[in-house]
Amino acid sequence: MTETVAPSRVTLPKLRGDRSTGELIAYAIALVGLAVMVLVIIAVLTASYGTLGLLICGAAALIPLAIVLLGVRWVDRWEPEPRSATLSALLWGASAAVILSLLLGLPFELLGLQLDDFWLSVAVAPVTEEAAKGLGLLLVFLIWRTTFTGVVDGLVYGMTIGAGFAFTENILYFGDALSTGGAASLSATFVMRGMLSPFAHAMFTAVLGIAVGWAVGSGRPVHRWALGGWAGAVGLHALWNLSAGLDFLVLYVVVQVPMFIIGTVFVTQLRARERARMRLALEDYCAAGWLRSDEVGLITTAAGRRTLRRWAAARGPTYSVAASEFVRASTELAVVRERVRAGFPTERSTRREFELLTHLSEVRRTLFT
Repeated sequence: MTETVAPSRVTLPKLRGDRSTGELIAYAIALVGLAVMVLVIIAVLTASYGTLGLLICGAAALIPLAIVLLGVRWVDRWEPEPRSATLSALLWGASAAVILSLLLGLPFELLGLQLDDFWLSVAVAPVTEEAAKGLGLLLVFLIWRTTFTGVVDGLVYGMTIGAGFAFTENILYFGDALSTGGAASLSATFVMRGMLSPFAHAMFTAVLGIAVGWAVGSGRPVHRWALGGWAGAVGLHALWNLSAGLDFLVLYVVVQVPMFIIGTVFVTQLRARERARMRLALEDYCAAGWLRSDEVGLITTAAGRRTLRRWAAARGPTYSVAASEFVRASTELAVVRERVRAGFPTERSTRREFELLTHLSEVRRTLFT
């Protein structure tokens, strides 16, 4: 390979006219509203537990949050979602979903249902909480429709919303434990919620995300699959809470651990399927001369991406930038091609495909000539 000076900044031009002015204004208003709800949550938690209590409980809640987000990153490795979308999903779960679930629970209180905390957690909480989290997932789908293309996308957004919700809920549980039982009670609650079941809420909302993603990828009615996915999330949530309230250790091993194992196997299979679909989509461009088969191998395997990163890093930072852009643009191109192959070509996808191919050709010349 001859020495070529890579551009100091390799960027892909944004599409023109993707969003109208009205859509951008609505999006900005939504972000402001979300920020306000985050501030409301912080104010309420500070008033309830004090600044020091909030800092202690917030730090403890960050640990299970980090565990779940690492899992999300592992799932989202091959086709990363937009950071604005995942951040919005996380903030929705941590603020809006918490507030909305409390509001949705008010009618049950007004009806005067005489249920203890255990049966509230089994019969009421799953309905209100999954509805609140599910609304956030549907909003993500509507706002980032062009990047929400399949099961893995729905899984990622569902897990992220669930992680945000669990973060705030953990602060509440940790704060109550700290104020009533001190450090010993906080430690016990942290082990139960933070260490033994950090993926619970992420797993519940992921069921809805998978259903919506499946509907999008297969061209089926989203609203019907969303309703079924929500019912599945509610049922799984209720079963989990039921097992937690009975003989915990026995049911944890019999019910909760198998749920987690089944979920892990399912996600692993999804990742392998996504990688295979990406390869299949990019091979179309090999036949047309846009890519070489060895380049597809660099993009669609973990070993190939590592090899490309090391090769580019040895040649300087500008090559590293170009290599990262080569993987990113190729990944998006595979997503666009999958939509076309699935029978959903649009004027926008055709335009985007051309832009990506043109840009990818420039990046390839930088790297490989």
